[in-house]
Order: sequence, then C-alpha cells, then structure tokens
Amino acid sequence: MHSTNTTNRHQLLKWRPIHSVMIALALMAPLVLTAWLGGAEALQRVKQFPLELLLLMLLLAFLCWNFNAMRMRLMLDGRAGRLGQRGALGIELASKFALCATPGGSGGPVTLLMLLAQRGFPPAKGAAMFLIDQGCDLLFFLAMLSGLVLFSLLSDTQWPHQSLVQWALAGLAFMATLMIVVMRYLPSLLRSTSVNTPWPSRYRRRWLARRLLRCRHALKVTLELPRTTLFAMLLLTTMHWLMRYSLLYLAVLGVGGHADWMWTFLTQMLAMAASQFSFLPGGAGAAEVGVGTLLLPLMEREQAAAAVLVWRLVSYHLYLAAGAPLFILYSCRMLHRSPTP
Repeated sequence: MHSTNTTNRHQLLKWRPIHSVMIALALMAPLVLTAWLGGAEALQRVKQFPLELLLLMLLLAFLCWNFNAMRMRLMLDGRAGRLGQRGALGIELASKFALCATPGGSGGPVTLLMLLAQRGFPPAKGAAMFLIDQGCDLLFFLAMLSGLVLFSLLSDTQWPHQSLVQWALAGLAFMATLMIVVMRYLPSLLRSTSVNTPWPSRYRRRWLARRLLRCRHALKVTLELPRTTLFAMLLLTTMHWLMRYSLLYLAVLGVGGHADWMWTFLTQMLAMAASQFSFLPGGAGAAEVGVGTLLLPLMEREQAAAAVLVWRLVSYHLYLAAGAPLFILYSCRMLHRSPTP
C-alpha cells in the first residue's frame, strides 16, 4: 500500500518539459491574441486601464478564493482534521494552480484529493466532496441560465447569438440529469456492467466498484448535512460566481466599452465551456477567442482585445501566480513524507 501511494505521489508531482512549454504558450496566448486582434491601440488601452478598477478586480478575485475555501470547510465538516481558513485557502490555491496548469483542468481534482488524503481524508470521500462542489456550481449555472433566458424572452433585450444561450441551458440540464441518475442507480449499474462488460480482472472490477460505492455513500453523507450548512454552501457558490463573472464586466468598463453585465456573464460561461476543448492549460487560446468573438458585436476591436487581456490576467494568470508557490510547497512536503521504496 505504501509503495502504491508513493508511486501515485511521484506520478502527480512529476514535471516534464512539455508541461513548461504548454504553460508558457498559455501565458503568452492572451498577449499574442490581443496584439493580433487589436494591435498597438489595444495594448495602449491596457496601459491606461484605471487603477481603481484593477484593484477592485483583484479584491474580487481574493474574495472568490476565500469563498471557495469556506465552502470546502463546510463540506468537510471537520472530517479532515482541524482545517482553518488559512489551510483551506492554501489547498484551494494549490489545487486551482494544478487546474489552471493542466489541459482540461485534469490536475486540479487529483491535487485536491492528494492534499486532502494528507490530512487523513480518504480519496473516495474526497471524490464525493468534489462531486458536491461541482453539483453546487451546476445548480447555480442552471438557475442563472434559466433566469437569463426567461429575462431575454420577457424583455426587449436582444443579445447576439441568443440561440447559444438556449443550447447551453439544454446542455447543463442534461449534465445535471445524467449525474443524478448515475448516482441514484449506481448499484444497479455496477451489477449490470459486471455481467455485460468483459473486464480484464475481477479484482479491478471489485476495486472500482468499492471506490464508486464509497464515493456514493460519502456523497449521501454530505447531502445529509444540516440544511443551514447546505444553504450556506449554495450561498457561497452564488457569491463566488457572481463576483468572478463580474471581472469581465469591469474589464469592459475599464477599456471604455459598454456591455450588459448579463451578456458578459453569458459570454464567460459559453467561452469557458468551449475552452475545455483546448489542448493548452486553462483553455488558453479558445477562451480568449471565444470571449473576444462574443464581445465584438458590442464594441470596437481594440476595446474587446484589451478587455480580454485584462480579464485573463486577473482570472487566470493571477491564479497561477498565487497558487504556484503553494503547489511547490505542498509538493515538497509530500515528497519528503513519502516512504523510501
């Protein structure tokens, strides 16, 4: 068991040159696209960005980090030892760094589970907590999209690409339904899969089934938390996303553009969903192109390019800068504690 854990840790912490190249490309993508889309005038608008708005954006980002850390503490409910706000914030930033530094965010959940396992919280229960976290986000976006679609139908607001909003709502509703059905009927699905699927090893089949069932049980335990705790988790989720998705709106104001807050919210949500198909960390390239394309109908080219650059600096590069030292620190501690083979 110890050797297996050691192997997993070294696989997690192993850094290859290709990772550095991909992060370098992700860091340069916003600047390159800004220069290509808006030229020198876009970079000039970035230099003239109001300092007070930039400080407000940084404050909102800091509050978002702390809201996520508070939500983590509520979900753990003391099951990972005495975890204070500072410790939870460290885990949040380190896991978000791994999320932003890997294609598709694949490193984020792994890092989170490993850091929680260091505190005696089993990975199966950590996976359940991660599902709860994702479920809170999904509920928020479903509610927001439903409200925005209803608003657009009942008001005179005419947003560009309005059909994208309706497709996004349908996609989120499908994901939420699929997640609920899988968790609800997991034992039956495992029994039918074990009969119909020729898996290579009975041991592997039982191991995976036990993991999934433990995750389902931990998910059920988390959902049985007091209603006040669940309500606080949803409230923190709402505050986090409202603040984080206000960053683009502030960036647009700072470069002299004009756009509805609701449209900037939809723009970020649709672009970030599309960025999951990018091979670069943080959806680099796809995120900038997606947001810029959706902003162009409402403002000048150089304004859209400058707004995208400022938005990415605060919403992506800042996560990397703040999380990298903590990720390195936790990685060194994990390697130091690993037993010698």
